[in-house]
Amino acid sequence: MTDMKKILSIAAIAAMTLSLVSCEKFLDSENYWSKDSSNFPVNETDADQMIAGIYNNMNIVIGNSPLFAHHMWSEAASDNCLGGGGANDQGAQAEDLMMNFGSSMYDGFYTARYKGIARANAAIEALPNLAAKMSADKVNQYLGEAFFLRAWYYYELASMFGNIPCPVTSTADPTLPQISGEALWGQIIEDCKIAADIMPAKKSSGDGHVDKYAAQALLGRAYLFASGFYGLNDITLPAYENEAIGVSIAEGTKITKAEVGKYISDCVSSSGYTLVDDPHNLWAYTNRCSVEDEKSPWKGKGYKWAEDDGAVNPEAMFVIKFNTQPSWSTTIGYSNQTALYWGVRGQSLDNGECFPFGTGWGMCPVNPSLVDDWKAIEPGDKRLDASIISVDKWPTYGYGKDSNIQETGYYQTKIMPVLAWSEENGKYMKSFTNVMFPGLTWSEGNEDNFQLNSVNDMVLIRFAEVLLMDAEINGSQASFDRVRARAGLGSKSATEDNIRNERRWEFAFEGVRFNDLRRYGEAYATAALDKQQGVHCYNSGVEGINDAAKYNGGYGNRYKATKGFVRIPEAQISLSAGAGEEYTFVQNEGWGAGTDFAGW
Repeated sequence: MTDMKKILSIAAIAAMTLSLVSCEKFLDSENYWSKDSSNFPVNETDADQMIAGIYNNMNIVIGNSPLFAHHMWSEAASDNCLGGGGANDQGAQAEDLMMNFGSSMYDGFYTARYKGIARANAAIEALPNLAAKMSADKVNQYLGEAFFLRAWYYYELASMFGNIPCPVTSTADPTLPQISGEALWGQIIEDCKIAADIMPAKKSSGDGHVDKYAAQALLGRAYLFASGFYGLNDITLPAYENEAIGVSIAEGTKITKAEVGKYISDCVSSSGYTLVDDPHNLWAYTNRCSVEDEKSPWKGKGYKWAEDDGAVNPEAMFVIKFNTQPSWSTTIGYSNQTALYWGVRGQSLDNGECFPFGTGWGMCPVNPSLVDDWKAIEPGDKRLDASIISVDKWPTYGYGKDSNIQETGYYQTKIMPVLAWSEENGKYMKSFTNVMFPGLTWSEGNEDNFQLNSVNDMVLIRFAEVLLMDAEINGSQASFDRVRARAGLGSKSATEDNIRNERRWEFAFEGVRFNDLRRYGEAYATAALDKQQGVHCYNSGVEGINDAAKYNGGYGNRYKATKGFVRIPEAQISLSAGAGEEYTFVQNEGWGAGTDFAGW
């Protein structure tokens, strides 16, 4: 927790001080008031702040509105979850149905991510100038992180919007056209490749900074989507030259499946990452302060969270870190707002009625057909119990207590507020961290606040994904069986269908399923999405079915119309219009009349 607080404190400083505009005093060109491109960065401390400022964009997005960020969109739009929330939470329900809720629905996310890209671009341009003041390994590590984060931000934008401008310098050209397909994904993959090539072969300490192996993992994830969705086996990379760091990529250079496979093999054999012993131990509900409570469904099972008492999860390769200083005015992103949005809705939880999980907005309820498929195909899979909980385990649970929509009776357990009993306070605290770390200093007035106290890590890339990519790209049966063995399952042939199912079970609710559906082809995606039609659910306490077919023909039809891309914010289209016809943005297909969602 100490490291977590330190990281975000640096990020806050970077967010406030990283300014790329000039401010001159009378008769003096030296800037004494803020940091800009004339005086920043000049040393390792500056470089550290510059990189922290790029990471800080992750928290800014989570804090502003996780509802319209990539992770929640990718789960609500997939066949893992319905939209849920309350009657007034129409944004989540619109995401589920691949419909629109307001012309600026995704504008906040869109603009925030481009701010992160601008910070990464500035770092990529400036950091080589510090070569005389830092070791080559240090410069390359910082640069690699900047390349990785730029790739991640473009990965999210490209997945959601598909056709976007792609500035790669700190000064964004307002006349940049939209690009898509190979041109866009080639840039993402190139950034991952550069990061993987230049960063030292050293595993991250778990402080939130990525390493070369995380870059290898993201390279594999991006390649699999681009090759599957766009039908590209060999992907052309943009020409790029940077003598300062020894990178030269000639025009027309392509990356092949075999080359990607080598990066994945290196990650498997050399990274030092490994699987946690049991899938339950990946998630915060097995923390030592909660798991043996009398009300815990997992009491007496011997589970132990991998991050107990500030330990490092040996499987986590890329995570969002949080700290204990969130406030509504400036730093709400320091708390895990995704956990809040997915928490239990409408129940009185002060006495732990839905223990170990806490209050939230009830979004992304689990699709019952996922549970049915899982039980039918892998009935002995430990991951089902580790990933999903039925409200049948909570005797006092009642449907529709807070105008719940699409309430299915299943909650995911990976990203949730987690409670713990405090003997000192004689009550269940809103976050187990208040009990595990009693000396933590919270922002004033937020010492036990259900909306701000979820500060456990949000894991975005795990080593298990690398192993399954090793199976898919390199045909490694050993890596495939390794993931299955951790789930308590025996060997199974690493066929295409089996790998697809394995990824579905392993990464449920972790933000990867929707892009997997899309890369498997339209027929697969529409069939999977349409299995949400007619599933049992409650709307405002009234039992019924999820009748999505009344909205533009339902899930499959909406996917065919949009290919899974969201509506480009109208504000961005309006801004581009002033640059001339050649550069005016074109709206994505499928977003014409009749796509606005008015509620269930």
